[in-house]
Amino acid sequence: MKMHDPIIDPSASIGSNVEIGPWTIIGPEVVIGDGCKIASHVVIRSHTKLGKNNQIFQFASVGEDPSDLKYHGETSYLEMGDNNTIREGATIHRGTEVGGGITRIGSDNLFMPYTHVAHDCVIGNHTIFSNNAAVSGHVEVGDWAILAGYSGVYQFLKIGVHSFIGGLTHVNMDVPAYMIVNGYPPVARGINSTGLERRGFSKDAIRYIRQAYKILYRDGRTTEEALLAMQDLAEECQEVQVLIDSVRASTKGITR
Repeated sequence: MKMHDPIIDPSASIGSNVEIGPWTIIGPEVVIGDGCKIASHVVIRSHTKLGKNNQIFQFASVGEDPSDLKYHGETSYLEMGDNNTIREGATIHRGTEVGGGITRIGSDNLFMPYTHVAHDCVIGNHTIFSNNAAVSGHVEVGDWAILAGYSGVYQFLKIGVHSFIGGLTHVNMDVPAYMIVNGYPPVARGINSTGLERRGFSKDAIRYIRQAYKILYRDGRTTEEALLAMQDLAEECQEVQVLIDSVRASTKGITR
């Protein structure tokens, strides 16, 4: 073995057509699916399972021990789907026993440079973490959500599907589906209509979602009153039901 060859633990499982760059370390009980491309100077620490065709750029740290004082070396896991891109310097940690022992990441996600996914998070599909965006432990991020540069999310929060978190925004309450949230303190500014249009939502669906937003945020109703009023819209448009469900699932209160 040459000095610059990757170091691969004997217990690791490497699929077919996998590229692994020099000076990269693949730790124990790591599974790398077919077609993955791992650049140089990457560390995949341990007990991490990657699906197919993931690409990890240089100096990323994937499946590292969680930086949680409650973690004491117990076995924990990171599982990732297919077609994810993890850019240089990104960090993704495994789970903790307290949080169920596993961090889960779906497919087709983009983690730009120096982003961070903490322990026990659940990340959906088609999300984008822009440069330096970070989520604390136990955070759930729904499909198609976008976190702009330098945004941050407090622990145990939920970021709804198709939502957009503005740059430098520090989210401290749950974000319902479809919302644009930014500012300090963070405020729900409206619905992510541009994102919905790009993803094929009909004009009628967007109109109903916008009406639901006004009921929830602009009519001066309590949350329960708004949910009851929104239910009438949901009977006409199933996409509104997704918004209702995301509000009902909140345990920390929603961003207002």
